[in-house]
Amino acid sequence: MYSVVDIETTGNGYRGQKITEISIFIFDGKVVVDEFTSLVNPEQNIPAFITNLTGITNAMVRNAPRFYEIAKKVEEITKDTIFVAHNVNFDYNIIKDEFKSLGFDFKRKKLCTVRLSRKIIPGLRSYSLGNICADENIPINGRHRAKGDAEATTELFRRLIERDDQFIINSFLNPRSRQATLPPLLDKKVVDNLPETFGVYYFKNAAKEVIYVGKANNIKQRVISHFYDKKKKEQNMCLETADISFTKTGSELLALLLESSEIKKIYPKYNRAQRRAGEAVGLFSYEDQKGIIHLAYNRLKLVPNPLTKYYNVSEARNYLEFLCKEFELCPKYCHLQTNVSSCFHYQIKECKGVCCNKETVADYNKRVKEAIKSIGLGAENLIIKEQGRTKNEIGFALILDGIYKGFGYLDASQDEQLTNPEDYQFFVNPKKDNRDIQRILTSYLRKKEGLKNLGNEQISI
Repeated sequence: MYSVVDIETTGNGYRGQKITEISIFIFDGKVVVDEFTSLVNPEQNIPAFITNLTGITNAMVRNAPRFYEIAKKVEEITKDTIFVAHNVNFDYNIIKDEFKSLGFDFKRKKLCTVRLSRKIIPGLRSYSLGNICADENIPINGRHRAKGDAEATTELFRRLIERDDQFIINSFLNPRSRQATLPPLLDKKVVDNLPETFGVYYFKNAAKEVIYVGKANNIKQRVISHFYDKKKKEQNMCLETADISFTKTGSELLALLLESSEIKKIYPKYNRAQRRAGEAVGLFSYEDQKGIIHLAYNRLKLVPNPLTKYYNVSEARNYLEFLCKEFELCPKYCHLQTNVSSCFHYQIKECKGVCCNKETVADYNKRVKEAIKSIGLGAENLIIKEQGRTKNEIGFALILDGIYKGFGYLDASQDEQLTNPEDYQFFVNPKKDNRDIQRILTSYLRKKEGLKNLGNEQISI
């Protein structure tokens, strides 16, 4: 037995979305044996654009039952049935969340008529309910109303059952099949063809626009995990996903570096952590006439060789305050306190007094140098070598004078002929340096052991 379901909601994606109307047709594969349809008071305002789409107004639902008042009916009528809907994960997850808010678990087997239609009726120009029904001459008596759409979905499902001579529906219900969990617009072959290796993957919508970029140690495994994620953002993203592409990197570090640069290049709508624009502030050091080493910050374009970079002044000042506390530095010489003869921190014993001649310049500079050493990548020339995309390939990241230049690949035989970091410039795919890249590389180098010093050069082994 099947429960063919359609709901209307208050819109605005998944976040805070509530049901305004629900319709359920109990279908035995041939005829409808029961039906339940009701408006629902969402207990929140229905936006004007939703009213324009569905025709459901705030006045219409004002005296309608709240979901908790119909929850028992929904649970009973769908019990021991297979939950069927067009874009099933949308309707199913909204209803599941409604039950969860009441302290109950709602769990049913699922079938998606979008995915089934793609398999059983291939080659259609579109698989939206309206377009499929137009192609199939299925009338919709009330488009974007729960009953009209549920009734049309039931008739579509009936025709899919009739044409299913390859037992596709049974395969979708197989517990070992992932069909029910895949995004409705995504072909299973796309997921099947994903590699199980290090790399970066790209979620794309129907218009081929990249909506999300991610890195993975196992691309296929990581991609599939998105489909099981219950977070609203993930569910919304998966509903939009129509294609997935990937780039192999050979190692986790190179995947992290590529992911970061791609996010800043593409600005996908579902990436947030690294979408900030390029850095605006650079941290630098200089020595004054007394020989005291200062730490200071300025606009990035005025700092030719920054120790590290920040997105704004606030971030730079926060980090300087951290260095002051961590290495007992003087805020006056970190440009955190200006126009003072001696800093306030000396009075509370957080500065050892270089600002009032209570500490020698040599002793103070020693701690400043330790602080500088802890910042970013320093002024090193580095080649960080990683496994490439194939057995005989070397992957590498290139840092010259503490600035990240990009990454690249070369044959192991070619690598043997290169002796200096500068030589690798001919094989590098140039990338922009930024605060996120510095953070990735610094974290890697702190964890990585086995670096061999070659003068001012370091080559990882």
